[in-house]
Amino acid sequence: MRIERFRWWHIDEVIPMEEDLFGPEKWSAAMFWNELAQGHHYVVATRDDQVVGYAGLSVVDREESWVQNIAVRRDAQRLGIGRALLEDLLAEAARQNVRKTLLEVAIDNHPAQKLYATYGFEPVGIRRGYYQPSNTDALVMMRDA
Repeated sequence: MRIERFRWWHIDEVIPMEEDLFGPEKWSAAMFWNELAQGHHYVVATRDDQVVGYAGLSVVDREESWVQNIAVRRDAQRLGIGRALLEDLLAEAARQNVRKTLLEVAIDNHPAQKLYATYGFEPVGIRRGYYQPSNTDALVMMRDA
């Protein structure tokens, strides 16, 4: 497995993952184009030249950065890929001397919450009805640098 920079040509490979993992709450190709155009830090995980996961980080300023997304193809989950993607994002936040990193995770996504907790993320709030159209709450988690 390799972690490499997310390029525009990866968008077509991640859209089916978005649809499978997030259904009606999936990101569109335009949303990925926008993230890349803004220069946010995005990476893909590849195995046998196929994208099996991706992740993005938005650095707001020296005070904070936000994990925009982390996703791993279902048949590649539980192999350490999500962990490797998260470690890459945290390394980028450290490289930019960001003081805290935040993220939102679905309130019912306990495996992801457990992963984030192992990296020092702690719950700091809830965004009611954040994920649409399911109206699922998001747990906001934060970690200091």
